[in-house]
Amino acid sequence: MTFASLKQKDTYKRLGAELRYSLYCIFHPADGFWCLTRENKASVASANIMLALYAIIEVLRLTLTKFHVLREYVNVEYFNALYAIGSIILPIVLWSVANWSFTTLMNGKGRLSDVYIATVYAFTPAIICNAAGIVISQFISYDERALYQTMLVISMIWSVMLVLVAMMQIHDYTMLKAVGSSILSIFGIGFMLFIFMLFFSLISDSVMYFISLVREITFRLY
Repeated sequence: MTFASLKQKDTYKRLGAELRYSLYCIFHPADGFWCLTRENKASVASANIMLALYAIIEVLRLTLTKFHVLREYVNVEYFNALYAIGSIILPIVLWSVANWSFTTLMNGKGRLSDVYIATVYAFTPAIICNAAGIVISQFISYDERALYQTMLVISMIWSVMLVLVAMMQIHDYTMLKAVGSSILSIFGIGFMLFIFMLFFSLISDSVMYFISLVREITFRLY
């Protein structure tokens, strides 16, 4: 999508159709995810919009949900919106990279963009239920908070199942192979996080060494 295309009405109509297609995917996952990328029913742009919406709704859920519903799970005093956004975006990005990396070696047919789009679309139930949870929390008591929690758990289970179906369809796998590649992807995410932590640890140690070296030189000169 270019800046010139943003001025065209057809671009917004197409984006609207792609976003609405997410509702079809969650109720007809096998057919929906099969056609998602093969028939260009969605794009990276629409997936980016949905991912941004998911992150925004997560921040709103943690800030606007009634305190008596979330008080056991969220410490408002230490709430960080950037951390909340990262907790949504980072796992999906890492999953997309890890899954594509492993499935490339396992004769998977999906591209990196296909994995990313399908994964984001699979979390449509979580997006909808998180938004609905904000409204529901305004009208339920502390004793009724189980309704809120159950809805979020169901939406997350639904989303995870949709991810498995999505991986099965875009890679043309059996369910067993999709589950196996997903397990490998989880280990891949752990490995990438370990590499990132090791890298930043080395960078941090190098910076601290350089700072201490400069201080020592400065001290001896002056």
